[in-house]
Amino acid sequence: MENLKNIQPIEDFNWDALEQGESYGQVSKDDLVKTYDETLNTVKDKEVVMGTVTAMNKREVVVNIGFKSDGVVSMAEFRYNPDLKIGDEVEVYIENQEDKKGQLILSHKKARATRSWDRVNEALEKDEIIKGYIKCRTKGGMIVDVFGIEAFLPGSQIDVKPIRDYDVFVGKTMEFKIVKINQEFKNVVVSHKALIEAELEQQKKDIISKLEKGQVLEGTVKNITSYGVFIDLGGVDGLIHITDLSWGRVSHPEEIVQLDQKINVVILDFDDEKKRIALGLKQLTPHPWDALDPDLKVGDKVKGKVVVMADYGAFIEIAPGVEGLIHVSEMSWTQHLRSAQDFMKVGDEIEAVILTLDRDERKMSLGIKQLKADPWEDIESRFPVGSRHAAKVRNFTNFGVFVEIEEGVDGLIHISDLSWTKKIKHPSEFTQIGAEIEVQVLEIDKENRRLSLGHKQLEENPWDVFETIFTVGSIHEGTIIEVLDKGAVISLPYGVEGFATPKHLVKEDGSQAQVDEKLQFKVIEFNKEAKRIILSHSRIFEDEQKGSKKEAGEKKSSKRGGKKEEESAMVTGPVEKTTLGDIEELAALKEKLAGK
Repeated sequence: MENLKNIQPIEDFNWDALEQGESYGQVSKDDLVKTYDETLNTVKDKEVVMGTVTAMNKREVVVNIGFKSDGVVSMAEFRYNPDLKIGDEVEVYIENQEDKKGQLILSHKKARATRSWDRVNEALEKDEIIKGYIKCRTKGGMIVDVFGIEAFLPGSQIDVKPIRDYDVFVGKTMEFKIVKINQEFKNVVVSHKALIEAELEQQKKDIISKLEKGQVLEGTVKNITSYGVFIDLGGVDGLIHITDLSWGRVSHPEEIVQLDQKINVVILDFDDEKKRIALGLKQLTPHPWDALDPDLKVGDKVKGKVVVMADYGAFIEIAPGVEGLIHVSEMSWTQHLRSAQDFMKVGDEIEAVILTLDRDERKMSLGIKQLKADPWEDIESRFPVGSRHAAKVRNFTNFGVFVEIEEGVDGLIHISDLSWTKKIKHPSEFTQIGAEIEVQVLEIDKENRRLSLGHKQLEENPWDVFETIFTVGSIHEGTIIEVLDKGAVISLPYGVEGFATPKHLVKEDGSQAQVDEKLQFKVIEFNKEAKRIILSHSRIFEDEQKGSKKEAGEKKSSKRGGKKEEESAMVTGPVEKTTLGDIEELAALKEKLAGK
């Protein structure tokens, strides 16, 4: 209490001023406000100023712009800059110096947007490296926030190597270069790849300068295409063409390698100018032909898989990289033209016989028909002359029919050996392709692998019987079935045909016989070998007239006796007409023909 008693008020304190609200002694309030204002920045709404980050958390960033109060900016506006820290200078847009709560309202996003177009143009001119925030995916690439502008990042410009998963980049902040600006549409294209290409270019030069043909390097499978595999050799790419992946046939490189697989490759060739490097994988292993069993020889049987088909044959892989050709002619003993697809298809596992083997040329020919016996080796015992067989019609010619008795055994039936009685102009009149036909072996031509066959020989030759029936001078009823310039074809009993010239077709009244007319005909010539019967209708009444005249002359002669008259009647009388029913042999033939 004693101490309190010793405390005294200021002697010259202006109590009146205190009552009036002025408590600053000799200095006026206006002066103090003026002095205070001079220590603060003068700011205006709707302008961009620089500020310093004074505090930050997950949601907000506190920025001091030298104003009487600090402003708060959402952390979302700084997504593009994950490295933001206290003390960093940032640009902000003053939206409002004081809201209802007296709070300074700032926006970093609007500040960036206000100056962004100038910034991107400046960055393009100076080839400047800038930061951007990858907001989301879009067709063909990504959308990147650059200075508040939405720029396009093409998929091909994300990295030097192909990107398989774009989604992993969403939400990342990366460095970019602006590569293109469309001033009219305010479009901006950025690239991350451009940043690393310059560095890679130098790396490529260094790597290529050290390359040598035949050098073996380790690489990583970077990309697989239908024609080959791209390998990353550590900053430079090389290509293994599909033909250099394996000694065997490869339908697609995915059969041999996988993405991101590390493999050893050998340098086959390279180009300093275009920086192309040709690589090989199969060259690291011996050629399969060199590893082929040295004891393998012509005549040996081998197993393999059909890898390629063509009309002329099939390629068989008997070991990876070792192939042999089976020509279609070595697939069957048949001589008919057939396609290799009739015998096998790609993927078939088959057995074959080695026909030729050239290790120097690395060529081999194979056959599968050799696994079966040659049907012509014992042709005489299996198809002797005179034996009868069923055959299949394969083809026609004007002179005959080609048939196949069994696979590899073909024969020809000459057109003259098809029928004893029918006059066949073309084989198609008698049979058809694919039809079954009975044949008899007439002759064997082993050298040319061809049989001479007959069909008519399966039946008895009716001309042996006809020879006794259609004797010269005999008369038979016939029907004219065809009239030609040189004469007419006449149908005789039992399917036999004869021929008469125009002068022999004159009837007794002087008119000419016509088609379908049924008349009596006399045989004036019979040729068994040529199967030809020449007929005459005219000769019948001509001979009768001659006979009558001769008989009348003989009656006038008184010197001739009865015996002479008898002989004359026997010689000149009309020839008796033959009837088939009178001959036992012909009756049997009649039954046989009727049955057929």
